[in-house]
Amino acid sequence: MSAILLIPAVAGCGSDGDDEPKNVSAKTAALGTITPGVIKVAVQPYAPYTSVQGERIVGLDGDILAYAAKKLGLEVKPQVTDFAGMLAGVQSRRVDITIGGVAWSADRQKQGLFTDPPYYSPPAMAVRSGKTYKTVDDLKGLQLGTVEGYVWVKSIQAVSGAELHAYPDANGVFDDLGAGRVDVGFLDPLIIIAAQKERPELKIDTQYMTPPTAAQVKAKPAYEYFQPYQTGFYLPKKATKLEKAISAQIDAMYENGELEKLVEKYGGDPEQFLKPSADVATARRGVDRPQDWTPPSIAQ
Repeated sequence: MSAILLIPAVAGCGSDGDDEPKNVSAKTAALGTITPGVIKVAVQPYAPYTSVQGERIVGLDGDILAYAAKKLGLEVKPQVTDFAGMLAGVQSRRVDITIGGVAWSADRQKQGLFTDPPYYSPPAMAVRSGKTYKTVDDLKGLQLGTVEGYVWVKSIQAVSGAELHAYPDANGVFDDLGAGRVDVGFLDPLIIIAAQKERPELKIDTQYMTPPTAAQVKAKPAYEYFQPYQTGFYLPKKATKLEKAISAQIDAMYENGELEKLVEKYGGDPEQFLKPSADVATARRGVDRPQDWTPPSIAQ
């Protein structure tokens, strides 16, 4: 995919009314979106998490947001950008939200708001067929690829003797992996699963890393991103009402089975995607969640 510059949106609370839906309820207007009744969403083309078809965002994240937006009476308006533009659009409040495998991190939450996790992402590796890597130690001295701005950049930089290859998008990772210029690519799991089906000539496999131990993470804190991570929809700091409303819809989707259906629709395993690891709660408690916060989960 090619990086596309972010289309600027009009910031502030005012609107010329051209894009404002008719008959917006007071409850919907109170959510505080840039344009009442509209939720402006920054996304990158990142199937099967996010793709724009006409005026619709499709994919796992797109379907989750569409469900929540419908419940809240909001019309979804996508704006296409790259990953860096997604984060910047939120932090400058040119958009209301960004979605698509955005990992929660302590640094990112300082500049924006995260919803409750719509799903959790296991540590997936794209590898050339016939190769096997299981632990962090197996990665030492290898050529490791990921996308610019992703949390794995820091993790890769902490691996002894490994060389980081950072790309504008996932296609660059896959191209170099297939050509043998990269040994392992760190990407979101559904991306790798989709590439296996769509680009069989690359001869790649999906493998899941055995997460580093607590002692390894203590010695090298950047290794935490080699553990399963929690995703989130990312909003501007001032969008507190909208964040709470969307988080409530996400939590309801864990309970009513909607998230299980959507994860399975895109080839994922609900047991992997919808049950948090132990560190999810401790990472956010007292940071951007109350001390008694419990991460959402399907039935144990």
